[in-house]
Amino acid sequence: MSSIREHRIYPNRYQDSVALMALSAALAELPGIRTASVVMGTGTNLDNLRQAGLGEVQAGPGDLVVAVLGEEQATAQALELADERLSEQPSRETAGDVVAPPLRSLRQAVEQNPAHNLALISVPGPYAAAEALKALRLGLNVMVFSDNVPLDQEIEIKRFAEERDLLVMGPDCGTAIVDGLPLGFANVVRRGRVGVVGASGTGMQEITSRVHQLGEGISQAFGTGGHDLSAEVGAISMLRGLRALAADEKTDVIVLVSKPPAETVAKTVVEEARTLDVPVVICFLGADPAAFGGDTPGVRFAGTLAGAADVAVALVRGEARPEDRPVEPHEQVSLAPEQRDLRGVFTGGTFCYEAQLLALAEGVRAASNTPVAGNTAPADVAVSVGHTILDLGDDVFTRGRPHPMIDPAPRDERLLAEAADPATAVVLFDVVLGYGAADDPISGLLDAIGRARAGREGTAPAFVAHVCGTDDDPQDRSAVVARLREAGVLVAENNAQAAVIAARMTP
Repeated sequence: MSSIREHRIYPNRYQDSVALMALSAALAELPGIRTASVVMGTGTNLDNLRQAGLGEVQAGPGDLVVAVLGEEQATAQALELADERLSEQPSRETAGDVVAPPLRSLRQAVEQNPAHNLALISVPGPYAAAEALKALRLGLNVMVFSDNVPLDQEIEIKRFAEERDLLVMGPDCGTAIVDGLPLGFANVVRRGRVGVVGASGTGMQEITSRVHQLGEGISQAFGTGGHDLSAEVGAISMLRGLRALAADEKTDVIVLVSKPPAETVAKTVVEEARTLDVPVVICFLGADPAAFGGDTPGVRFAGTLAGAADVAVALVRGEARPEDRPVEPHEQVSLAPEQRDLRGVFTGGTFCYEAQLLALAEGVRAASNTPVAGNTAPADVAVSVGHTILDLGDDVFTRGRPHPMIDPAPRDERLLAEAADPATAVVLFDVVLGYGAADDPISGLLDAIGRARAGREGTAPAFVAHVCGTDDDPQDRSAVVARLREAGVLVAENNAQAAVIAARMTP
């Protein structure tokens, strides 16, 4: 049956980007819908709609756009559902309740409750810096969820905040936990004595979740955004967060996490950490600790995300640094001679990065759309050749679609394609739980694994996974792990362990 494109424009109707991604995912799940996207009408978003096959849409940056591609009846149903969701009003508990008029500005919010001290900014990137400056002028700390903020504007708002002793998390800060409240993509963890500052969202999720799994908890977790440790920005937010946690009576250990920072910036951060009375654990993935003087009593280095959590928990408890846990032997699957390749399908960008580093250390050099040093970019991201480890949350895969942590369907489709390739020996993947993630992240994945096995007549590849989250998350980590294992998936304790196991499975 042929597909048609339809769209609907809601003039001057702003909605939070996380809510829009969730609505996009809900529309995409409708039978008969091939693609759906709900976005603000910025130039970048309209270009992404066109590249995703959703047609030319004429809208302004303040307009909300719903675009769908699918069967005629399905597209009508999708637009009707979108209209219903976007028209929903706050519910009242009783007929006599009085609903306060909606706040129209940050100033109104502060006047209504002067105790407010944090503003969450989630508007199209070109407008985020202006809104952040408004919040900072009101004395508010800021979390900027928005991405695509020009670098010069990021520097401006961070320097402005620094002058006023305020913290800017972001831009492109997807994860934080402030006073026990998860913000963006975050997991349900207990309060405790470990503080985290991270330029990596899923890296922070892995560390905070593992600290929880080990029986300790999180005091605060501040995201910095991915550009903060660049030479241009100079780690303004990481240094501010580091000092704030060092002054926090409820924080006994601090963990810093990032992909490799600019060398001069990394040295500045390490030097600052060495001046503090609070012990600091540093995980700069792929960086050589020897370049920064190695371990000292006040600063410890960790090579993996899980390792950083392990060291932090040991410090909180006054225990000796734990030894690196050896990867336990695994049952080797029977492979056909042509099955030689490792294929990684990740929703978490930092998990993809860490997996590449560890696979490379095991001798597996892979192509990736986000390659680490020593790896290369694929000739075509749509077709894997040889060892390939992909970040499906990267812009090249998410144009016009929700992030795969919200809508796992693209991950499931790619996993099935990789498993169907006769050259694939093992498929490595992650499942990320928590607020913002899909309510059911694995039903489609389990179906894809079942279909892959049915189509390979006894020569299906091995499946190795890692589940980031806690049993207190809405999706329940234990339940997700149990379902995966029932389906024959080898579920590792953490991402690092999964990567090493998968790499050692390849011939």
